[in-house]
Amino acid sequence: MRTLRRGDRGEDVKVLQRALKRAGFDAGTIDGIFGSRTEAAVRAFQRANGLQVDGIVGPKTWAALAPYMAVEESWLRKGDRGPYVQMIQLALERAGFSPGALDGIFGTRTDAAVRAFQKANGLQVDGIVGERTLTALKPYLTGYVEYTVKRGDTLSAIARRYGTTVEALLIANPRENPNLIYAGETLIIPLPFDVVPTNIAYTSELTELIAEGLTARYPFLTRSTIGNSITGSPLLALTIGSGSKHVFYNASHHANEWITTPILLKYLEDYADAFATGGRIGGVAASRLYSGTTLHIVPLVNPDGVDLVTGAIDSGSYYQSARTLAAAYPAIPFPSGWKANIRGVDLNCNYPADWEKEREIKFAQGYTKPGPQNYVGTAALSEPETRALYDYTRAHDFALTLSYHTQGRVIYWKYQEYEPENSYAIAQKMATTSGYSLETGPANSYAGYRDWFIQTYNKPGYTIEAGLGTNPLPISQFNTIYRDNIGILTTGMDALLS
Repeated sequence: MRTLRRGDRGEDVKVLQRALKRAGFDAGTIDGIFGSRTEAAVRAFQRANGLQVDGIVGPKTWAALAPYMAVEESWLRKGDRGPYVQMIQLALERAGFSPGALDGIFGTRTDAAVRAFQKANGLQVDGIVGERTLTALKPYLTGYVEYTVKRGDTLSAIARRYGTTVEALLIANPRENPNLIYAGETLIIPLPFDVVPTNIAYTSELTELIAEGLTARYPFLTRSTIGNSITGSPLLALTIGSGSKHVFYNASHHANEWITTPILLKYLEDYADAFATGGRIGGVAASRLYSGTTLHIVPLVNPDGVDLVTGAIDSGSYYQSARTLAAAYPAIPFPSGWKANIRGVDLNCNYPADWEKEREIKFAQGYTKPGPQNYVGTAALSEPETRALYDYTRAHDFALTLSYHTQGRVIYWKYQEYEPENSYAIAQKMATTSGYSLETGPANSYAGYRDWFIQTYNKPGYTIEAGLGTNPLPISQFNTIYRDNIGILTTGMDALLS
């Protein structure tokens, strides 16, 4: 890592900020900007660790931070395992260098693929995935590169060079005259594969890369940060559409239900592509949905919890704290049984919909302190993740919401005595298109997002329990789950336009 100081910017500053957060020193928003708050955190860390207190992150400070750096922030090499190895394997496969199975194991074949990729890209051939190799692999995760137009270039020649199409170039680089490009102009070049992977474990880092790639390839999508998690990971919102009816879909309130994140992201990619090419999604013209509705998606409500379950957080202070909390609940496997955020609050028990009743029920069941699941927190909206969704919802006039969970193949459509107008009729359409069963709601369950939305706004709100089995559901179920849910996701918008 390079020496960092105030004023620096970039991915390595994000690495620094995340490590400081894990070490218990608040560096502010994870934004890649080394400002006053990051400098103050560095100085506090240096003071606490007996280092020279100068606010400059050199070799000694980096070495002291090493235990708090996640796997993706260290160099990956043969023998490593985990979701970041899977990401590297996916990128290598997309780049044309087969690493073998995308199994998260950095073995002989992955090592050979890394070396071949390094050789082909003029990098040091050492089989180690460090900063330069990661940078070279990044386009194979975001799905695009930037290209500066040279004299004599044409769109068709550029498309051939990168294995893409002129149509894809024009979608990513809209212009009044599709035949006119200028020397010196920077173009977004979509690479010839879908951005959203459906065959590897998800992490907050992967979700950020996907969001970057989708908004680059489809500039009519917008991306924003609506808050930050406990560790400082951004809570991303993506929007599409120009219609007056606003709809909100969210996923991964529960950490071990992370498969719901790629469901929403894949749908967004397919919808964006269908709109850009004049196609259909779920049997409905994408242009109809786009002009009539505005879809908001928060694909990863609980980034820290998901990172814990999938292995992206497997060391450092946050991991150790979670492991200690889990020890009080030995019947729940760790980390696979973890549903809560990183400090042990179940986010879907933390909304202001009869929160006191939920507290009474969960306490009676023995969930009286932070742990893997079912602890309601010290008060409704005590957690930054639930507060962010609460504030985001309050700032928009959502006509309908879908909250994705697993498992059971069930659609819950009602909360207590509240029965919003058209809610049941829309739910029936969702059940018909998916084959999922229809139920009013879980008995004696309160304080969830859907509960709060229905109680507060008396508008259609649904919880979708996707798939079958034991959480976390294996990614091998993705194709079946996605096929079953395309109709639900489309109906959530289309039913408002009937």
